[in-house]
Amino acid sequence: MSRLVAIFAVLVVLSGLGTVLFFAFRPAPADQFAQCRTTAVAGGSAAIGGPFELTDHTGLRVTDVDVIDGPTLVYFGYTFCPDVCPLDTYRNAEAVAVLEERGIDVKPVMITIDPARDTSESMAAFVEYLHEDMVGLTGTAEEIAVAIKAYRVYAAKNGDDENYLMDHSTWTYLMAPEHGFLEFFGRDVTPEEMADQVACFVDKL
Repeated sequence: MSRLVAIFAVLVVLSGLGTVLFFAFRPAPADQFAQCRTTAVAGGSAAIGGPFELTDHTGLRVTDVDVIDGPTLVYFGYTFCPDVCPLDTYRNAEAVAVLEERGIDVKPVMITIDPARDTSESMAAFVEYLHEDMVGLTGTAEEIAVAIKAYRVYAAKNGDDENYLMDHSTWTYLMAPEHGFLEFFGRDVTPEEMADQVACFVDKL
């Protein structure tokens, strides 16, 4: 009897060891977007993006699911921005226009980091000037804080008078339903470069 117990114990140990080895050495799941990525964080496990509920530039209440219903370029800025935001969002709009010429639909979005001044009306004037399909999003300070935290955006008020500026990060995030965050783009990326990379991701969705 003791021999049977010993044999059973050995089998249990070997079975457990086999399970550990399987999970330790099994191949990592293939990344369908690997050849499109240029940033290490995009291919990693960085949690960027998440649920939000905001108001769009037409006054309609929307969620992240409503907004990110296809390939989407998300940028955080504000309408009183004197230089950076207009240039970045114009670049994004130009990239979207290049993609349109290739038959690829991508939605450009700007989420304000300055809800105290950015009403739906001011967001509408800003985004409609840049691209007919651009979506501007605003909300309460608390709602914007949720979106800022979800996307790991830096934003801070600079000044106390009515003409204060906002210090903020300037990444543009490529998002897609079911996949979430795919890639981010810095300010040095041209519209054509952005369009090429976005097209690569879209082709693999």
